[in-house]
Amino acid sequence: MIKKASLLTALSVTAFSGWAQDSGSDNLVVTANRFQQSAKTVLAPTEVVTREDIDRWQSRSLIDVLRRLPGVDIAQNGGLGQTASVYVRGTEAKHLLLLIDGVPVARSGISNDPELNQIPLSLVQRVEYIRGPRSAVYGSGAIGGVVNIITMTDSDKSQVNTSIGSKGYQTYDGTLRQRFGDTMVTAAGSYTSTRGFNVQPDSTWDHDKDRDGYRNKTFWGSLQHKFDDHFDGFFRGYSFSNNVDYDLGSAPYSPDYSADERQLYVQGWDTGLNFNQGIYSSQLLASYQKSKDYNYSSIYGRYNDGTTLDDMEQRYIQWGNNITVGKGSLGAGVDWKQERLVSSNQSTSDSYDRDNTGLYLNGMQQFGDVTLEASGREDKDDAFGWHGTWQTAAGWEFVENYRLTLSYGTSFLAPSLGQQYGAKRFGIASNPDLKPEESKQWEAGVEGLTGPVDWRLSAYRYEIDNLITYSDTAYYNINSATIKGVEWTGSVDTGIFSHRVTLQYIDPRDDETNEVLPRRAKRQAKYQLDWSIFNVDMDLAWEYFGKRYDNRTSIYNPEQRVLPSYSTVDLSASYPVTSHLTVRGKIANLFDKEYETAYGYQTAGREYTLSGSYTF
Repeated sequence: MIKKASLLTALSVTAFSGWAQDSGSDNLVVTANRFQQSAKTVLAPTEVVTREDIDRWQSRSLIDVLRRLPGVDIAQNGGLGQTASVYVRGTEAKHLLLLIDGVPVARSGISNDPELNQIPLSLVQRVEYIRGPRSAVYGSGAIGGVVNIITMTDSDKSQVNTSIGSKGYQTYDGTLRQRFGDTMVTAAGSYTSTRGFNVQPDSTWDHDKDRDGYRNKTFWGSLQHKFDDHFDGFFRGYSFSNNVDYDLGSAPYSPDYSADERQLYVQGWDTGLNFNQGIYSSQLLASYQKSKDYNYSSIYGRYNDGTTLDDMEQRYIQWGNNITVGKGSLGAGVDWKQERLVSSNQSTSDSYDRDNTGLYLNGMQQFGDVTLEASGREDKDDAFGWHGTWQTAAGWEFVENYRLTLSYGTSFLAPSLGQQYGAKRFGIASNPDLKPEESKQWEAGVEGLTGPVDWRLSAYRYEIDNLITYSDTAYYNINSATIKGVEWTGSVDTGIFSHRVTLQYIDPRDDETNEVLPRRAKRQAKYQLDWSIFNVDMDLAWEYFGKRYDNRTSIYNPEQRVLPSYSTVDLSASYPVTSHLTVRGKIANLFDKEYETAYGYQTAGREYTLSGSYTF
């Protein structure tokens, strides 16, 4: 739990989430408040996934990683690479803020959902996951929580990996790192492909009867340099391309709606400078992201009827400052983001742009056994003007190793560019009166170390207003929702075994109809067991999700369709043949459970993977 000495030590070493390097310690995080601190000093529920965890779990995608974490429920339209929605504590998929090294990932198109399933796992060195509101720190999007994908590391190890598996799965990736005095140079690349399977076997269109595969190519490079004991910087570039096949479910009524393939091209360039001396730290970051998202028909080709293109650019600048004050810290900064989107098909084109400037102030302080935390932020958006958010939290260590926490926060989500300004290609009109979604969130928690068991119990209530919904020919603010939930997490070591348990109950409802919100289970249980014997590292993961509803009612669907409950078991093993060579094997969905997380979309069934890695 919170210790005075460890808190002061953690706060004396400051780094900002804009350049979130792997510190080498699983206990340090940067995502919660934009400065580096011990995970135990963060009052919000926090999880950290290291590269070692990802390798031990033998995850194939970021979706596979997040699936294991508390409060996460996933609806996916098939297997690897297919569209997926991630629900955190019952909030909408669009209410999760996705960052790469502290930089918000551009959200193109209309849905406003972050592209979690499209980030190559080979880039990921570490994942930091914060549950609860964080708009007062980061601005739009952080209603349900924040996932920060950290790609940089201080390690100078190079590595080559290869994997093969069922359904034609194969992946090859390598990372070469070389240190030249105070300069670290890194180059990496990866290739992943799978033949996949038929994700909609009940489709009435014969063209959907084939396999739906996925292919990815990734290139990454960085240059890190330490100028002196107080000043360092970096420059980085990355690009990746994804191609995924999907199904329509029925024959399209015109070629304009016949797209069944997606190609996504993404590139990003980042540079940053970091200064740290004594109690003061400052960091300046600039980022540029560009993506081209094609959806087209495999019958007509990419340059004919049925093709749509979202051409997105995002520019981002952040300047953050932090100073250690007493047994805490005070931070302030400014960030600026510009989004530009050209959305088109063969006959029409829409062009949008929007700027946002945010000013934030946050602080954290310990007074004896009480820790206080507060943040405030103002965002100036071209479309809807100024928008303020704030949050506050308090933690009281009432008995050694036992802490009570209380928090309240407000958050918001700005409409996507397509929702705000319309999309001619789909007959969607603009709505200049569209407002951001807004939320008020309360949470109470108690955590402790009882014997060998490290646990936390949280109860929360979210009230979300101005939910954006499509009606007739445009998007409107017409709905509100209330989500109530209870969550328990615990971990314990017994001999050679390490246990991790998550239990959750949520009640997410539409305030107007009192219907349970679709595609998220009310009940959730997750169990992870790790052990090592004769140098073989084993991992067993069991997950249970209760029944869920697939849809809201409407004049076309007068009843909510029920998706049955299900549970899965994954089993992984790894063995270090030498100090450099490790071999791994995994069976996912060990008992070949048949289930759906989205109606009509088949899941993969039992899958096998064999992999090896060589470090030098």
